[in-house]
Amino acid sequence: MAYLWLAIAIVFEVLGTTFMKLSEGYTRLWPSIGMAMFYILSFSSLGISLKNLNVGTAYAIWSGMGTVLIVLIGMIFFKEDLTWMKAICLMLIIAGVIGLNLSGSAHA
Repeated sequence: MAYLWLAIAIVFEVLGTTFMKLSEGYTRLWPSIGMAMFYILSFSSLGISLKNLNVGTAYAIWSGMGTVLIVLIGMIFFKEDLTWMKAICLMLIIAGVIGLNLSGSAHA
């Protein structure tokens, strides 16, 4: 169940970051409000997941997977480029998240 809460936290974090982009520097009201709401939901979900997960591992998964997903959203919806260096770095992030999970140290 802790990983479900962590996945929910990741989705809300990605939505919050997407709405941050849509807010255009907080000059648009509704995307700015959406960003704040999604970040509150994300941190709340992350906090619930920390009842049963180690904070370092959970935070690394949350931030790493959030980074990977937001790069993909940037490419698809905002037409941002993907260079070879970015692709390699994203693969390293994914490998790190997998490694943390396989290390068996995720649970508190």
